[in-house]
Amino acid sequence: MTAPDLAALVTEVRGHLDTDALTAVARQIHGDPELGFAEHRAAALLTGRLAAGGFDVESGVAGLPTAFRARRRFGAAGPTVALFCEYDALPGLGHACGHNIIATAGLGGGLAAASAGAPVGELVVLGSPAEEGGGGKVRFVEAGVLDDVDAAIMVHPAGYDAIGRTNLGRLSLRATFTGRASHASAAPEEGRNALDAATLLLTALGLLRQQLRADSRVHANVVDGGQAINVIPERAVVSVFVRSPDVAYLRDRLHRAVQDAVAGCALATGTTGVLEEVAPAYEPVRHNPVLAELTAAAYAAVGRPADATLLHGNAGSTDMGNVSQRVPALHPYVQVVPGATIHTREFADVAGGDAGDRAALDGAAVLGAVALALLRRPELVAAARAAHDQG
Repeated sequence: MTAPDLAALVTEVRGHLDTDALTAVARQIHGDPELGFAEHRAAALLTGRLAAGGFDVESGVAGLPTAFRARRRFGAAGPTVALFCEYDALPGLGHACGHNIIATAGLGGGLAAASAGAPVGELVVLGSPAEEGGGGKVRFVEAGVLDDVDAAIMVHPAGYDAIGRTNLGRLSLRATFTGRASHASAAPEEGRNALDAATLLLTALGLLRQQLRADSRVHANVVDGGQAINVIPERAVVSVFVRSPDVAYLRDRLHRAVQDAVAGCALATGTTGVLEEVAPAYEPVRHNPVLAELTAAAYAAVGRPADATLLHGNAGSTDMGNVSQRVPALHPYVQVVPGATIHTREFADVAGGDAGDRAALDGAAVLGAVALALLRRPELVAAARAAHDQG
């Protein structure tokens, strides 16, 4: 399918976008942030709009109360194309990752493509909760929600337009140190300080960074460091993320290094230390060149030129990586304001303003156009699958 073909589809999709209604959705979700697995109002808002648009909506997918699957069937045969919505917020920062934009783009793209129609196939809008650490899409994979999906795509807001980045695999770990409580002034020698072990672990991880590959990351914070200033802390908890584009390096080198550090810090402080994997692992995103070419043409049509073959530098991690390892998928980025950095208060501000609205509407036009291209030209889905299977 040529760039002019995609441009025509973008024009068609834009003709079906209810821009006022979509802007209102983006603003409403942004102004009412909900944390992962508790996004009840956002999920209700999105499913209500999809049901009103003629989709068959199923809530509570994969056993997750705020997850949903909305289906629109066009014919008895043909491919199944999925658009993803995310709508969880960050603790303390609200929608500083712009998930209100992701939700609105997925909603708008789905509604517009459904309104435009296709001769065969099925369009699915999937609402996946708790991307910020909880791994809603991983639960989808495990529950078989993606078993009949032939291609999947979403857009993510950023400070740039890009068809792809090097999204890293990630392990979510928790180190728990247990010591012995004692009066911090009257009898400190009777205590075994779990917070000391946590402090040593932060230092050990900081030194570990010197020996890591340049494309890998480790970061941590103390989530429990004791309850009273005059009591030697008997319990301390450190959350740790380790990331790498190389799954073997992530599991063998990084995970083992953190295990060794936890054991050493416990030994040095006379405490005990336990390291657990506390959330689903995120896999690296597999970039699909066929979907990338289609999406790049759609980006150009909305006035956001981006190179389909250029993978920008390291990004964070996403459970869309787990999706991309199983079906042809794409996770492109749509600029809100140039140079903006996600997970900042500044990004939270712009995600809820006019620039965020533009990103959501352009994202909806892109998603709707790519979905229509795949549904109307099933051979493109076959090509995407062939590219995926070739690795």
